[in-house]
Amino acid sequence: MTRDEERHLLTEGDVEIEGVIAGSSNQALLVTVRAEGVEALACYKAEVAERPLWDFPGGLWRREVAAYELDVALGTDLVPTTVGRADLPLGAGSLQWWVEDNAEDHYFTLRARPELADWLMRLVAFDVVANNADRKSGHVLFDGKRPWAIDNGLCFHEDDKLRTVAWDYAGQPVPAGLVERLARVGAGAVGELARWIDPGELALTELRAEALAAAGAFPVPDESGDWPPYPWPLV
Repeated sequence: MTRDEERHLLTEGDVEIEGVIAGSSNQALLVTVRAEGVEALACYKAEVAERPLWDFPGGLWRREVAAYELDVALGTDLVPTTVGRADLPLGAGSLQWWVEDNAEDHYFTLRARPELADWLMRLVAFDVVANNADRKSGHVLFDGKRPWAIDNGLCFHEDDKLRTVAWDYAGQPVPAGLVERLARVGAGAVGELARWIDPGELALTELRAEALAAAGAFPVPDESGDWPPYPWPLV
């Protein structure tokens, strides 16, 4: 399916819960989505099943959708198609197109593959702009053909919370084509992102995109705190 077809199915389809995804911290659910004789699997994250966090407000599913919309605005092609709906079986939440990963690879294995360097640099730029507080190695999947970035709910905080396993690219130049796209987002070309995060969070997202474009290099972690700031567990 094309991205537009995936989005249409996720937005309009009937949703049937298949079960809880093993190991998910917030009881993410595997669901089947059906419409017009077509069906597909998706990951459903319902607000009612979220575990409360001290530093992020409830409704993390909105940030999952916002991450997808930022991915669209940046043209980075990292995040599986994701939509938000209020009419889901357990109430409001996000639906993300299911990735059939190979259950073997993750960031730490994929970073050694030269052909994926461009994708990984896009991931680093995306996480900087989104202020991703939880880029674990296992949040990068590989479907046998290409990687995908999932579990993007801990993004867009107004405080600096970047925690990632991808510090390999610290200080390296941002590819020129990506700089141009960052600059556009920094200038306000954010598409549907504004629907899903607060105005203050949106303004800071634009500022991070503008700053990364102006710097032309990926940031180096601040040595004054925990250095470098990794998420835990790493995978």
